[in-house]
Amino acid sequence: MKNDKEIEPVEIFTGKLWQAQSVKNLLENSGIEAFLLDEIVGSLNFPWASAGGIGLVKVIVSTADFENAKLIVYTHENNTDKQM
Repeated sequence: MKNDKEIEPVEIFTGKLWQAQSVKNLLENSGIEAFLLDEIVGSLNFPWASAGGIGLVKVIVSTADFENAKLIVYTHENNTDKQM
């Protein structure tokens, strides 16, 4: 039986390698441990990479940090959209 307080990895962001590295840095600067998943595949920069598709890199955090990480990613995405 699973304990409700178990900490598990959860995806917080998916994007191109440089985007995922930027989000990971933001999270780590805020004291949230994060790691990249599919970093090698994402670094190949497939021309057919699309939202949720091959070639995208995922940023993973623990469920314990998910709510704080979600706020940081949301703020980052909104600020990035306004600058473009």
